[in-house]
Amino acid sequence: MPYSIGLEAAATAFLSAGFATQFTLAVVVFLTILLVTSTFQRDAPDVPTSLPCYSIFSIIPFFRRRYDFLNWGFHATGQSIFQFQLLRNTVVVVSGESARQAFFTARGLDLTEGFKILSGAIPMVRGVTSDLQTKRIALIHRRLAAVQRNTPLNDLIPIILEDSRRMMETWGASGTFDPFDKIYELVFQTTVRSLSCAEISDDAALVSRLKTLYDRLDTGTTPATVLLPWLPTPAMIKKVWATKEIYDIVTQAIKSREESGISRNDSLQHLLDSGDEKLVIVGFIMGLIIAGARATGTTASWVITFLGGHPEWRVKAASEVKSLIESYSQSSMAADSLSSQLAAIPLEVWETKVPVLDAIIKETTRVAQPHTAMRRNLGPPLYIDNKIIPTGAYVVYPFSDVHLDPELYPDPWRFNPGRPEPKNTTFGYVGWGGGKTLCLGTRLAKIELKVITAMFVLGFEHRIVDKLGNTATSLPTPNWNDILMCRPQNGCSIKYARSSIPL
Repeated sequence: MPYSIGLEAAATAFLSAGFATQFTLAVVVFLTILLVTSTFQRDAPDVPTSLPCYSIFSIIPFFRRRYDFLNWGFHATGQSIFQFQLLRNTVVVVSGESARQAFFTARGLDLTEGFKILSGAIPMVRGVTSDLQTKRIALIHRRLAAVQRNTPLNDLIPIILEDSRRMMETWGASGTFDPFDKIYELVFQTTVRSLSCAEISDDAALVSRLKTLYDRLDTGTTPATVLLPWLPTPAMIKKVWATKEIYDIVTQAIKSREESGISRNDSLQHLLDSGDEKLVIVGFIMGLIIAGARATGTTASWVITFLGGHPEWRVKAASEVKSLIESYSQSSMAADSLSSQLAAIPLEVWETKVPVLDAIIKETTRVAQPHTAMRRNLGPPLYIDNKIIPTGAYVVYPFSDVHLDPELYPDPWRFNPGRPEPKNTTFGYVGWGGGKTLCLGTRLAKIELKVITAMFVLGFEHRIVDKLGNTATSLPTPNWNDILMCRPQNGCSIKYARSSIPL
């Protein structure tokens, strides 16, 4: 009897408490259940070894210090494959050549589902950028491929160069900047230009506002907003409002185009002319702008940073671009603007006759792209290195496993575009994906990187400097725990001065 009276009193007290107290108690009970159940779990022989810690302690490290956390996991388990829980989601981490091959070729491992749950840093609008039908996803992929065909991409080059010239002019004749601000800002502009419409990309203030909103999505992406998207935390509320404003900007641009009746040569026009439904058009623009700008912006920022600390490669890049201008431009470098001379270089040349730029970009993506590939097993259970991956489980593969492997890349943190290719290994480089899953925007991204780099190395002299403005004695190191920008922990400053060549 005393027990029932006590329970009744406790229930009455709980029901009479405010919502905040009830919610807090519910969360505590939920987490307690997770802790207790995880304590009694035992791994079968074919099940990946679990991390030696309660599952709740994996959540923040996975999202905040992912590179360190995954390395710790391999060390703590002593295994090349291990697993942990993100609330009720099983996550299996794999490494090694055979696991890498299986990861990139297994049919049941789905990229979209893996990215949606474990990343969360894109604007999520049901039916627009999330919960898409397979046919709608395939259609967006086809449209992205169409944007990168020869004619549209060739037409884009002079426009990207003009955007670059305009933004570089605002920097002045000399000064100092953080490349992870200025270069990223430039790439955001060229990506908006390439994947949206003139109504947005011609309006500098609107592009700036759009960048601010996407940055707000980044900073608002927390473990809670990813794993508990229904929880109305302040961060989630900010993300919802930012997403709504992005959506409004895109839909207003579409409306303006339709009402004007003016046809333009851009991605929006291609989507409208194809007769695509509005949800596909909005999803294409909202999702692909940030997906492209983040990856390409990070690479571009590090390309300029590395070249500022390795003058020998800066000279090689500048010499290569000068040779192209001499071969394809109709006027001397002093007689015409740099942007117009670079615009005269054909697309085919940018793609096939710039081995120095290719090597620089490839080495940069190897050492300064902190990707962790994410998949979800939608098919039947599969085995990777004799360990089972259940249906519904998430699988992640850290690119550091191959790109920072000293056996494949001696002194792996050193920037060296001249290093030989790793031999006798499967998928020894996965900077643009591998197997059945390759980055669908690779062609556009490489063109952006090449023309922006060419414009910068001929239009400016630059070097890495310390806080006093002197040439830095130690160069910035990529921070792989920064999963979005890979910014160096101690920051980075570039001192620049305009060359004699007019932009």
